[in-house]
Amino acid sequence: MRRDTFLKSVAVLAATAGLPLSARAATNLKMMIPANPGGGWDGMGREFGKALIASKLVDTVQYENKGGAAGVIGLAQFINSAKADPNALLVTGAVMVGGIITGKPAVSMGQITPIARLTAEYNVFVVPADSPLKTMKDVVAQMQKDPASVKWGGGSRGSTEHICASMLATKVGVDPKKVNYVAFRGGGEATAAILGGNVTVGGSGYSEFAEYIKAGKMRAIAVTSEKRLPGLDIPTMKELGYDVVLGNWRGVYGGPGITPAQRTALTDIVVKATQTASWKESVEKNGWAPVLLTGKAFDDYVDDQFSSLRGIMHLSGMV
Repeated sequence: MRRDTFLKSVAVLAATAGLPLSARAATNLKMMIPANPGGGWDGMGREFGKALIASKLVDTVQYENKGGAAGVIGLAQFINSAKADPNALLVTGAVMVGGIITGKPAVSMGQITPIARLTAEYNVFVVPADSPLKTMKDVVAQMQKDPASVKWGGGSRGSTEHICASMLATKVGVDPKKVNYVAFRGGGEATAAILGGNVTVGGSGYSEFAEYIKAGKMRAIAVTSEKRLPGLDIPTMKELGYDVVLGNWRGVYGGPGITPAQRTALTDIVVKATQTASWKESVEKNGWAPVLLTGKAFDDYVDDQFSSLRGIMHLSGMV
């Protein structure tokens, strides 16, 4: 080897020595979305997949949807299929935390590797456009009269919209155990049920209902945020007189048994993706709050979520 060629090679090696292995060359990632197509997890997962590719650290993203049981079915499959795989991601969040608390499955989030919290979204409650119930106060009045007559539709049992409906019941003198909650395996099924008038009220993130609200097919009657969402004329539960404030976070985990170095490398790729124009556009378009959290801070946050949601769900009669 010529001396100048050798020196150039040494320089390249020195420049890349500090980078994680997966950041030196593009990779092919597999993303498990533990819900059916059309819901909040699916939407965020696919938008984040675009951002991963836009970061130029990833060549392709292969998606797999596996819905049911608040994401626990997908979690179980991910635990079995992604062992020691540094190029696998699972979309997860508060819904899965709630599902694990209520369902007490044989698998747990402790078996996989925390990578990052990405977004937070508040629940928007909607009714079909032709519903005789025009406001949340109408819904509450009907629920106080006959709890069973108000069907609440949303994600799996223990989802944030389920928790919010039960919290509301406790605030207005209704036994939370009498809340008539209809769980769906994915956002697409829930949306169809709302549009078809098969449920009285539907709950999910604004992004899931946005096109139907704008088209006049659904009426947004309340949101569970502390303050009104920017640019949207939707009253908060709090301003309507119901102290119900609860957000829904979403993020990604890595496979079981990956090494600390592989976790760091995967985290670096995820963080880089959040800095792309693609991701920033997705966040703005969908009304998500960017709440990036990684490392020990994310580990501690998830532990706190299990503790706080378990308390809320116990008070609400779910556990």
